[in-house]
Amino acid sequence: MGIDGEEALLQRKQSTYLSLDETFEIRKETYRGQQYSQIYFARLHLMRTLLYSLVPNWKPSLPVCTVLELEGGKECIIVGTLYKHMKLKPSILDEYSKERSATPLVKPHNFMHPDDHLVLEDESGRVKLSGTMLLPSAYVTGLVVALHGKETGAGDFLVLEILEAGLAPQIELPLKSREDKYVVLVSGLSIGSSTSNPLQFQLLVDHITGHLGDEKQQDIAAQIVHVVIAGNSVEIPHGLLNVLNLASKDQSSHSDPIQELDILLTQIAAGVPLDIMPGVNDPANFSLPQQALNRCLFPGSAAYNTFRSCTNPHCFELDNIRFLGTSGQNIDDLQKYSEAKDQLEFMERTLKWRHLAPTAPNTLGCYPFTDRDPFMIESCPHVYFVGNMDKYDTHLLKGSEGQLVRLVSIPKFSETGIAVVSLLIEELHSCRKILCRIDMMHLDN
Repeated sequence: MGIDGEEALLQRKQSTYLSLDETFEIRKETYRGQQYSQIYFARLHLMRTLLYSLVPNWKPSLPVCTVLELEGGKECIIVGTLYKHMKLKPSILDEYSKERSATPLVKPHNFMHPDDHLVLEDESGRVKLSGTMLLPSAYVTGLVVALHGKETGAGDFLVLEILEAGLAPQIELPLKSREDKYVVLVSGLSIGSSTSNPLQFQLLVDHITGHLGDEKQQDIAAQIVHVVIAGNSVEIPHGLLNVLNLASKDQSSHSDPIQELDILLTQIAAGVPLDIMPGVNDPANFSLPQQALNRCLFPGSAAYNTFRSCTNPHCFELDNIRFLGTSGQNIDDLQKYSEAKDQLEFMERTLKWRHLAPTAPNTLGCYPFTDRDPFMIESCPHVYFVGNMDKYDTHLLKGSEGQLVRLVSIPKFSETGIAVVSLLIEELHSCRKILCRIDMMHLDN
């Protein structure tokens, strides 16, 4: 209450917004005469140029040669694209043959095997890699690296040292603001699924819009300047997707989750700028980069200029702080074909490899680009988030040239009831989680 007895009004804070999704947009989609080899050639050309510029400071006395120029016992540097031979990697021929038999097809979560090995390939040829410095479990097909080593008598290339691209250059971080501003990151709403709870999501909406809690919580809500929904917002039963002629009740099961989502998004967009990204379960194209969800799906929320339908991956700037994120397909695929201690380590690797989705197009679907690779990270973000992960986690990554990146793993909201709040500037946007349950709602550090 104010001094004069009237209730004090809270004014929502504002921020400047700049979309950087143009690199992920496909203007004239066509599949005529395009081969996936072209995206590998573009990736190799750009990454090799970068690695060549780093070699003089890494190994100035060693020559750089191609695979065809290797000489037995002579140490040198070779640069090329890694390919991992995997014994358990799924094959369409195996799928077909097992479907014809009575033996059920078992799909493991991870396809790693002790007999996996790596090969390096460039335009001149390929060579099998050996040695203990390059562990197959940590690498995947599609990476471009520089290797120091020598050819052995068996025809392998013995790797002695590895050079990766490292973190990309980063734009200067703005000076600390005098006022706190928050960004809410949430994913995996899965409206329409058996695990989705409408009341749980309504709690989150009410918190964001300031209709929940005491004066302190409402003051925090007034500092929320942006909301990002990172994929898998709805879930439609898979059995209905392959049916041509649907009954009326089945048709409503397609549209009802989207209508329910639109009602909830309208409440947010009425007061806060909102970005929504597509995910693997959403009504969007399957291959990366996923194009923005059609605005006609959201007649209520799309009426507000605060509503933005964005691509996946999604890149934008808030008050000159750069955000880059995905809906989780890139990390999910890395987990199938390599190993790490946790999902944050997979995220860290993609930044150090300067590539969001190195397994595309080998095991992760992507559009067949001919002259560029949009998944290359040319500018290091300040915040790197990935949606639909197993749990909430965060880490501050520091680069060799002073880069600072806040890594944020966003869990599935429908399963955990957790959304993430990122605080701009302070300690490079420290993170907290909002725990939304039917019986509780609070902020955890």
